[in-house]
Amino acid sequence: MTEQLEARVEEAIAASPRRDFLPEKVKDRADEDRPLPIPRNQTNSQPTTVRDMLYLLDVPEGAKVLDVGSGSAWTTAILAHLTGPEGSVLGLEIEPELVEFGRANLAKVDRPWARVQQAVKGKLGHASEGPFDRILVSAGSRKLPPELVSQLAPGGIMVMPVAGQLWRVTKDENGKATIDRFGQYLFVPLR
Repeated sequence: MTEQLEARVEEAIAASPRRDFLPEKVKDRADEDRPLPIPRNQTNSQPTTVRDMLYLLDVPEGAKVLDVGSGSAWTTAILAHLTGPEGSVLGLEIEPELVEFGRANLAKVDRPWARVQQAVKGKLGHASEGPFDRILVSAGSRKLPPELVSQLAPGGIMVMPVAGQLWRVTKDENGKATIDRFGQYLFVPLR
């Protein structure tokens, strides 16, 4: 990781205060480096984990990004700061209550190039809006979902928890995917 990437990620996190993406009853715990509860028995991820994922994702300005399992839309807002207005971020969430919660939270940071949308049950990602330069998945899977890999653009990167590890999937210009694995992480399950 470069100092420039670290600085960009820290700036994006600072511009998207975690407190603004939490339910009222846990806002006072926003500075804790742990997952915090949000509606529907889901969590707002631990800040250290979010940083690790964003460093691996290395989002450039102008990127087209998919945020799977957007939850409270905290990562959606951070990703939108990283892409800037030349890019776009689509946050997908399966829980209707969290779609509304995330949309309301995202409105607080005024990044109109980012949006949260209801995920379609039984379908991963949003193939009709792809391919995506970057895909962030904030829910764990036992295996790498080929339907998400197929939505990754050549030269793109996807970061997601698979089998308890954080996987970084990089697709080369010919469409061949390479996987690197990092550390042990716990996430809610991908549905």
